Amino acid sequence: MDLVTLLGIAVALAMDTVAVAVAAGISLPTVTLRHAFRLAWHFGLFQFLMPIIGWTAGLTVRPLIEQYDHWVAFGLLSCVGGKMIGEALSHHEHDRPSRDPSRGLSLVMLSVATSIDALGVGLSFAVLNISIWFPAVVIGLVTAGCTGAGLLIGTKVSSAPRISRYADISGGFVLIAIGVKILIAHGALRVL
Repeated sequence: MDLVTLLGIAVALAMDTVAVAVAAGISLPTVTLRHAFRLAWHFGLFQFLMPIIGWTAGLTVRPLIEQYDHWVAFGLLSCVGGKMIGEALSHHEHDRPSRDPSRGLSLVMLSVATSIDALGVGLSFAVLNISIWFPAVVIGLVTAGCTGAGLLIGTKVSSAPRISRYADISGGFVLIAIGVKILIAHGALRVL
């Protein structure tokens, strides 16, 4: 997998965390370095771990689906992308965290919720026989950086929920486009 595609996947997966970070930046009265570190660290860590978990699970089913693995990867990426788009379109601008999202159980729940999509991407990597270790590190680091940027945006821009909605929609389309690229690379879209 080339670096540009990997970065596209990483940025697309990070859009959920950006949306949460923007909302946190808006809702917190004062954003400290501690808030930024906790959000970036946890979101990045979970985005690193979830693809590994998905990849590990995918290794068990890869021999069963090798002949149509590219369609499975396309389907998974399209489902994740479609889910991101659907959620972005269904959330309202007033959906904001009511308490500090960088603490306790809400931090863990947000970390899991924003990284579930990465599980499907890890599964896609397994069926395509792509090693997960370097992509997982890139996904985790990009997520941590995007989370910090989202928090900064949230503190600076009062209309940020609208921006985060467009970021999620864009991220969803990027994942779907990467799925189409996989189909093209495997020759699945050739006209006979």
